[in-house]
Amino acid sequence: MKLKKGDTVQVLSGNDKGKTGEILEVIPKSDKVVVKGVNVRKKHVKPRKQGEEGGIIPVECAINSAKVNVVCPKCNKPVRIGYKIEKDEKIRVCKNCGTKIK
Repeated sequence: MKLKKGDTVQVLSGNDKGKTGEILEVIPKSDKVVVKGVNVRKKHVKPRKQGEEGGIIPVECAINSAKVNVVCPKCNKPVRIGYKIEKDEKIRVCKNCGTKIK
């Protein structure tokens, strides 16, 4: 998986198409990512301890990683990612302009 926690991504399809956000969690086993502000659902929470409040809490749910692309810092567009090897290091690179992606 070419996506990492902390990357800024844009959603390509679905209800949240066009939204951008930061990756909060990567789940490689099921090929999914959790993006801040995308695929938000309402979770009904019961109070577990005395004095704790229950209620309805908005929660970001996982989205398929194929539906998102990393936003290049130079192009400011969603782009595909490639790799280059420099000084025995594997570096992620924008396929459009060749800029390094953190």
